[in-house]
Amino acid sequence: MSDHTVPGLLVCRRRRPDAAVRLYCFAHSGGSPGEFVRWGDELPEAEIWGVQLPGRGSRIDDPAHTRMAGLVEELVEHAAFRGRYAFFGHSLGALAAFETARALRERGLPQPERLYLSACVAPDLPRGVPAVHHLGDRELFAAIQGQYGSLPAELAADDELLALVMGTHRADFEIVDSYRYTPGRPLDVPLHVIGGTEDRIPAAALEHWREHSLGPFDLRLLPGGHFYLREQREALLRYLRTSLLDTDRTSPKASA
Repeated sequence: MSDHTVPGLLVCRRRRPDAAVRLYCFAHSGGSPGEFVRWGDELPEAEIWGVQLPGRGSRIDDPAHTRMAGLVEELVEHAAFRGRYAFFGHSLGALAAFETARALRERGLPQPERLYLSACVAPDLPRGVPAVHHLGDRELFAAIQGQYGSLPAELAADDELLALVMGTHRADFEIVDSYRYTPGRPLDVPLHVIGGTEDRIPAAALEHWREHSLGPFDLRLLPGGHFYLREQREALLRYLRTSLLDTDRTSPKASA
């Protein structure tokens, strides 16, 4: 890991240098760290950091990543993951967290104590949805709305804003569309895999994450769709609070 950190790569809303653990959060396609760093208001036991990829926020002028390898390389080289820490990744963020943990291990660097992998098919399984990064702005907007319904409808009325927002989404979807799992040794850390009961991702595709770590495995399904974490914020944060503070790596004991 380089001593040179990239400004804005990691952001934090509430600094807690004496916290027992740090949680680094990786957002979904088109997402930003803001949604996750606000968790710090309700998780005083942890210091919550968000990974801010180029092309958004204070890094709006930086070229966005379009391949997982470049994203992971930047994090391993320029993100200072310190002390006791864990990763939380949602959707694309889950893949990024997993691959970053693998890269840290391969370089002999400290790994996260736990991985929280949310709303994401196991990396060696087909995603089961068509590629979308090649679509135009309005077509991509319609595809995202049709699949997730996660964008404000009024966005379509402003061509300039739509182009800006779709540019970020397109780059992130290209990461997902081009991703190919490279077989390797399983990790040796606890995996906490979480999904929504109404998401398109079947439980079996979440359960398959078990094959990617020799450590303990815990699968939790919460009511809701792909963005269950917004609908079930309280239950999710309660689960994170309990499991993050559990220093026993032999068995996830938290209960949502």
